[in-house]
Amino acid sequence: MVARLILIAGLALALVACSGYRQPPTAFHEVLTQPYRLDSSDGLRIIVFGQEDLSNTYTVDQAGYIAMPLIGDVPARGMTVKELANDIEKRLRSGYLRDPDVSVEVENYRPIFVMGEVSNSGQYPYVAGMTVQNAVATAGGFSARGEQGTVDITRQINGEIISGRVPITDPIRPGDTIYVRERFF
Repeated sequence: MVARLILIAGLALALVACSGYRQPPTAFHEVLTQPYRLDSSDGLRIIVFGQEDLSNTYTVDQAGYIAMPLIGDVPARGMTVKELANDIEKRLRSGYLRDPDVSVEVENYRPIFVMGEVSNSGQYPYVAGMTVQNAVATAGGFSARGEQGTVDITRQINGEIISGRVPITDPIRPGDTIYVRERFF
């Protein structure tokens, strides 16, 4: 009887150890309700009202900057669109324009990456409101061996890389890497 209980306890521990479940930290889901922060590869539509030469589409480069006429390189990484608009207005007001009015909107979000047990791993465009399930569908769906209940997501939050396991109904963010694990049965 004791040997049987030890065997059952050992099997239960082995199953728990094999699952590798890592509950994501609270910041992982809190970021979903916070204003969007810009990062590399985001495409921005910047309008300086009354200044057609300054209004254009700009891409945040690998260093986190956009290059605008007159004011040069402007840091954008980590800023919200409102913060960036205010910063551009401030820079233009310093000797270039009397009362600039700037609007910034995200035209193209940075891509997402879908890897693992999907039909077509790769880089895909992010669409606002996307869930894990939408991202997997964009990658051609689950492979025959793909775990269809949960996935691992790697996300950058405030410069820190965080990973967690989430259900496929969870929303994703631009820049997320989604990894579909292989199922056991």
